[in-house]
Amino acid sequence: MRRILAGKHQPGIERPSRYESLAPLVCDLFTRYEGNVVLVGQDLKDEYGHDVPYPSLTRLVRQLQLREPANKRSGSFQYPPGKEAQHDTSPHRLILGGKSVKAQCAAMALASSRLLYAQYYPRFTRFEAKIFISQALDYFGGVPRNCIIDNTSVMVAAGSGCDAVMAPEMEAFGGIYGMRFQAHEIGHSDRKAIIERNFRYIEKNFLPGRRFTDWQQVNRQVKNWCSQTANNKIKRALAMTPRQAYATEKPWLQPLPAFRPPIYQSLTRVVDLSGFVTVDTNRYSVPERFCGKVVEIHKGAETIRLFRKYKKIADHERLIGRRDAKITAPGHHLPPQRRTQKSNADNHRRILLGHSQSLDQYVSRLKSSTRSSATRKMQRLINFKQTYPKAAFDKAVERALQYGLYDLNRLENLILSFVAGDFFNLNDHDH
Repeated sequence: MRRILAGKHQPGIERPSRYESLAPLVCDLFTRYEGNVVLVGQDLKDEYGHDVPYPSLTRLVRQLQLREPANKRSGSFQYPPGKEAQHDTSPHRLILGGKSVKAQCAAMALASSRLLYAQYYPRFTRFEAKIFISQALDYFGGVPRNCIIDNTSVMVAAGSGCDAVMAPEMEAFGGIYGMRFQAHEIGHSDRKAIIERNFRYIEKNFLPGRRFTDWQQVNRQVKNWCSQTANNKIKRALAMTPRQAYATEKPWLQPLPAFRPPIYQSLTRVVDLSGFVTVDTNRYSVPERFCGKVVEIHKGAETIRLFRKYKKIADHERLIGRRDAKITAPGHHLPPQRRTQKSNADNHRRILLGHSQSLDQYVSRLKSSTRSSATRKMQRLINFKQTYPKAAFDKAVERALQYGLYDLNRLENLILSFVAGDFFNLNDHDH
C-alpha cells in the first residue's frame, strides 16, 4: 500500500522472489513430498537451514509452475425452487459390528435449498434405489420436477447424457411421483456438484469416531445427522441454512401422490424339507405343513413376507448385510412330542404294577439288573402283557422269576411256548 501511495507500484510487473536461488532445491523437494508445500518448508528449514515463509514458498511454487493451474469458474447453474434434485452414490468405509465394511452411501439434495438426505446400504441396485428415493421424497415432503443423476446402470438402460435411455422400471417409478430422471454428460460431474461435495462432508463429519451395531442403526444416525447438523449449517451460497431455505422452496414442490404402491421384489421359492426358504443366502422359516410347496416371497425394505395362494403364511424381519443366517418364527417348527422320563415311569407303574405279586417282583428286579434306563425294557414288557394271553404271560413271568431270567427275548420265547401248549397241544384221540 505504501508503494502504491508513493507511486512506485507498477501494475502487472511482479518483483522477483528473493528465494529464487532455492528453485532447484524446491523443485526436488516438491517432487519428493508429492506436492505438500508444508513438508517442503519444514525440510528446507531442518535439513538445509533456509527458513522460508509459507507465503513466499507458495509464491515460488506458482512462479515455477510446479502445480497445474486450477480450473477457473466459467459460470454457474441457476436452480429455481422446486425444479431440481440431485442424486448420487459413493463408496464409504464404516465400522459395523466391530469390523470395517464397505458401504454405499446414497444421498439426494434439493438443488435450490440444499436440503440433504442420506442413507447407507450394503449394495445399491434398482431395488435399493427405489426404496431410497421414496424415503428421500418423504423426507422432503414433496417432489421436484427433475432429478439429476450420473450415467450409472442402476438408472440408465442405454446411452449417456442427453441421449441416455432410462430403464423402464425406473422411468415408471419416477412417473408415479411425477419426477423425471436426467443424466448429466460424461465428465461433467459438476452438473451435480451440490450432491458431490456433500459426500466428502458426510465422510469427514459424520463417520469419524462412530461405531455401529447394524444397518438400521447406521441409517437412523445418518438421518438424524442430516436433520440436526447438515441441514442446520449456514451455506455461504445461500447466506442461510438449508432448513431455512427449504421453507421458501417447499410450496414449489409437487405434492406426494395420494397412493403409492408398496416397494418389494417378488420371488418364488420351494419350501425345503427343513421348513425354510432362502433369500440372499439367509433362511426364513415357514410352517411345516408347507414343506415341498411353492410359495411367493415379497422382499421389502425391512421385511420378508411369504404367501401361499394369495394368503400370507409368514412375516419376518429382513436380515440386511448378513450371510447364511437363519430366522425361525415361534410356532413354525414344533418340537417332537417326547414324554419325559417321569411321565414314562408313571405310565409303566400304572400298567405293570399292582396286578400280581410275581409281576411286581419281576419288574423290580428287571430295573435293578439294567445298568442304563429301563424305559425301553418296561415298554417291551408292557407290549408282552397287552399282546399275549394273560395266563401264558403270568405263567412265563413266574417261571422267569424262578430262574432269574431277565432277558426279554428269552421271556418272549417262554411266553410263546406256553401259548403253543395251551392252544395247540391236541390229544391223539382228537385226531
